[in-house]
Order: sequence, then C-alpha cells, then structure tokens
Amino acid sequence: MITPQEIQSVKQRFAIIGNSPLLNHAIQVAMQAAPTEMTVLITGESGSGKESFSKIIHSLSLRKHGKFIAINCGAIPEGTIDSELFGHEKGSFTGAHEARKGYFEVTDGGSIFLDEIGEMPLGTQARLLRVLENGEFIKVGSSKVLKTNVRVIAATNVNLIKAVEKGEFREDLYYRLNTVPIYVPPLRERGEDVVLLFRKFTTDFSEKYKIKPISLDSDAKKLLMKFPFPGNIRQLKNIAEQISLLEHEREIDAATLARYLPAEQVRLPALMANSGGSQDFTDFSEREILYKVLFDMKKDMNDLKKLVLETYQSGGLSSNIMNKHQDLFEDIDSSKSYEDSKPVSQSSNLPLVLEKQHQKEQIEDYDDESIEDIIHEEDDSSLSLEKKEKEMIIRALRKHNNKRKYAASDLGISERTLYRKIKQYDIE
Repeated sequence: MITPQEIQSVKQRFAIIGNSPLLNHAIQVAMQAAPTEMTVLITGESGSGKESFSKIIHSLSLRKHGKFIAINCGAIPEGTIDSELFGHEKGSFTGAHEARKGYFEVTDGGSIFLDEIGEMPLGTQARLLRVLENGEFIKVGSSKVLKTNVRVIAATNVNLIKAVEKGEFREDLYYRLNTVPIYVPPLRERGEDVVLLFRKFTTDFSEKYKIKPISLDSDAKKLLMKFPFPGNIRQLKNIAEQISLLEHEREIDAATLARYLPAEQVRLPALMANSGGSQDFTDFSEREILYKVLFDMKKDMNDLKKLVLETYQSGGLSSNIMNKHQDLFEDIDSSKSYEDSKPVSQSSNLPLVLEKQHQKEQIEDYDDESIEDIIHEEDDSSLSLEKKEKEMIIRALRKHNNKRKYAASDLGISERTLYRKIKQYDIE
C-alpha cells in the first residue's frame, strides 16, 4: 500500500504541485505500475502534464538506469516516422545516405514515451504492435528481424475508442497499450491546485527576473479557480509570467486578473470533457464544432438560393422542385393545407412562390451576372473559410517565432495537423 508520505515524496522529486484527489490517484497508479513491465496508457487533455507521469514510471522502474526517450508522434511527418522509430538501411529511400538506428534500437533495455499516440499512422501502428507482442522489428529497407527489450509508455489527448470506431486506430493495439490506464485530470478539475501552481510560477519568475513576487487577493483567487483553463498548465504559466512582468502593483485584484483571462467566447479551443466518465472525452475541438455549424448554415443558405433560382427559371413551385428540395419543407406543419399556407398576392391567387405576373415585372432585376453570383457563391464561401484558417495559422506561427509545437498548441490542433495545413496552404 502506497502511503500519502510516499506520494508527497514523488511530488517533490518531480516538481508536481497540487493536492487534488484526482491528481493523487493518478500518481498512486503510476507508482504501482512502475515496478512492473506493463504497458501504460496515459490519457488527458493537452497541457495537463502527461509527460511528468512517464518520467515517474521510468524513474521508479527496474529500467531506471536505462535510456528514456520521449517522442511526439504528431510532430514527425508520416513519411519518416517508421525510419525514426525503427531505423533504416543505407539507400532504402531518397536521402538515406547511410544506415541509421531507430529509437527502439537505441533504447534497448530502457523506456520509450510515445506522446500523441493517436496521431500515429496505421502502418506504423502495425509495426509497433509487433514490438509490443514479440519484441521484434525490421528496419526500413531491410528484411532482417531485430530484437529489442523496451518498455512502452503511451499518451494521448484524443478518445482512442472513437478513433477505433472510425478506423483511425487499431483495436488490437489499443487493448495492448491500455494494460494500465492513467487519467491525468485537467486543471479545471483540480480545485485549489490552480492557486498553488500560480504561486509557484510567479515565485519562479520573480527569481528569474529579480523582481518582487506578486500575490492575489481573495476575489482574484476565486476568479482564477472559476476560469476553465482550456490550455491547462501551459496557459496558467503564460498568464503568471505576463502578470509578473507587466503589472507594477504586486497585489493583484480580480479586475486586474480579468484583463489577462481571455473572454470565454473567444478562448482558445480545447478538447471538451464528456459526461461519460473521466476518460470519455471527445476528439472534437470547439473550433471544429463551430466550423460544422457554419458549414451547415452555408449549405442551408445555398439550398435556398438554388430553390429560388430554379423556381424563377421554371416559372413556379412545381411538384418536381418540391420533391427535389424536400428537406427544406420538413419543418412545415403537414396538418395545414397548402391552400392555407400559400402566399397572398394582389395580382394572382396561384400557388406560386414567385408569380408569373410578378416575374414579368421583376425579371430585369435578374441579369446574367447576378445569377452567376448565386451559382458560384458557395465556392466563394469555402474560399473565405480557407483564407481565415490560413490567416490564423500564419498569426500563430509569427506569435511563436515559427515554432510549430507552440503554434499548434495555441491553435488547439496537433503538430501533424499543423504540418499538413502548412503544406496545404503553401505557407513559408
């Protein structure tokens, strides 16, 4: 049985701040799993401190004197990840001027931490499964089977079960990795730990910059604990550093603190927790949900424009048009007769959306150029969204001096996704 004193000792050794029950439980599970050879899967939101738990497991294991390598699977391009993990032979692909050892060969007898395991390509997943089951791998461009004795610790911020259902992650690999699950709670679930971490960061910055440390009054502490912190510990650390450097007053009230907390409606996207349990969080970000709503609205508008255009061209709301656009009439009360719901017109009682007589009066308003605009507006909307996305990526890269890791974190996407977007939009 692991005692509270032992947990506290581990916290001090690895500089982990906090006393929340969820955090203590995660540390306890890591300590229990460390002496074994079991594969561990660490889940939790980005920025919650998953890598610290991988170091706890390695340092308390029988492999503590062996090598420990942490790898971000989302930061390695898909075309080179097999070479990085398993090595390659000379001439196996363009640019392979000499043979190279992979991480699984280099860390033989040690531990390897695979962060963002959900971003790993399916082909590489099959190679990893063979290593976990048999300790065997083959270098790229070779046919010789090599052996390795490596303990794998994996981490992810996406729901791997949903990834399995979508065919994006191997089911057999998931169950092989998830031998010992560890859930690292986000900052918003850790209560007063937020205040303790803030104090730790401001103290560190005061020593670094040779300034007097700042403190929070009671109202500011309450505000800090209410903020959801979608960026978790990274976001809290950035806010603590900003306030330490920019504020002249050393005691911060709630009004001053509020200026450094982004408004909830414009905060950076974060993976949202689901109500299904601590590990059942969705892999959709807030920005992706917003895009989906915008695309649905755009589709509805385009369908309505096409309906108006076809009605105008055909001279009325014929049965063929109604059948073709049946989804637009689903919300109409079917109990009402068509005679009751048709539009009232002074010039005609025909059941037409655009009456023929009214069309003759207004036909000059529809020139060829305006009809062409209606047809092509869908493409313009799509290009506008792509332009906005490109602008956001460029701004994030400039903000972080072209460091993709921090830019991706700021945007709420993985480094692999950011890499693809940079290639897609041809961003220098």
